[in-house]
Amino acid sequence: MAEIVSLLLPFFGLILIGYIAAKATKQPAETLGWLNTFIIYAAPPALFFKLVSRTPIEQLTRVDFIATDIAATYAVFILLFAIGRLLRGNSFADCTIQSFAGAYGNIGYLGPGLALLALGEGAAVPVALIICFENALHFVVAPALMAAAGDDKRSTGQLVADIVRKVALHPFILSTAAGFAVAALHIDQPLAFQRLVDYLAQAAAPCALFAMGVTLALRPLKRIPAEISYIVPAKLILHPIAVFISLTAVGSFEPVWIQAAVLLACLPTATNVFVIGQQYGVWQERASATILITTVFSVVTVSLWLIVIRSGLLPLQLFP
Repeated sequence: MAEIVSLLLPFFGLILIGYIAAKATKQPAETLGWLNTFIIYAAPPALFFKLVSRTPIEQLTRVDFIATDIAATYAVFILLFAIGRLLRGNSFADCTIQSFAGAYGNIGYLGPGLALLALGEGAAVPVALIICFENALHFVVAPALMAAAGDDKRSTGQLVADIVRKVALHPFILSTAAGFAVAALHIDQPLAFQRLVDYLAQAAAPCALFAMGVTLALRPLKRIPAEISYIVPAKLILHPIAVFISLTAVGSFEPVWIQAAVLLACLPTATNVFVIGQQYGVWQERASATILITTVFSVVTVSLWLIVIRSGLLPLQLFP
């Protein structure tokens, strides 16, 4: 238990520090702009480039792994969408944001640092693959569904062009693609460049977690959605279970790959869900509340998942 606490304290501690700092200083939300710019365009991209570029190319081409992980994630998405639409009678647009709240985890902020610290360097490749491919698909699915809901007024051509631009030019994806190229071509990186990348990569987790705490403080809990009763267990419990069952059923993956995927799946709702809701004016306050509530509950659930993973209680094979 002490080992689990030592793993989690730096992460949730940094979120708490950011939360307290925001409440104490009462700085406006605009002051977070440059830190967010550093997070999006510098530190995590450097981390993803470092992880991918220093990995043998054959490990980066596991299409079966990423396809299975995404299938499990979107199975949860579809289930939540069906519940919201068929049982709750929510609008198409509301169901879209609710489903992202239960299937889109905070993998970019919390994922890399926690997985590498808990599971070691062996988790680097699956973490990078999941973050980049899941984010890329989310960037496609969100505007596509909002267009189907009628809340996106762009023409089809403009919508497709904007989606392609957003996916192709996102810093996370660009840095990962560059890492793929370096790994495939076996390019030797100059020592000075490697050190620069290392410095930036080391700043990724602390800056992202602090910014997350500030963001949570600046979004007070105003409206708790009724859907929280099933979104929270879906995100924190059902999602990692679905990922685990899918990966163990479909392929013979390295244990650390399965563990990394489960760990990323159990993370709380991503702040990008609020950004999507804000962009389309849909379910904004309730998305913010969901992010805060899942983050608070994840202190317990992520701890429990880490205990299961680190203690060997997570079976490596369910099916013979």
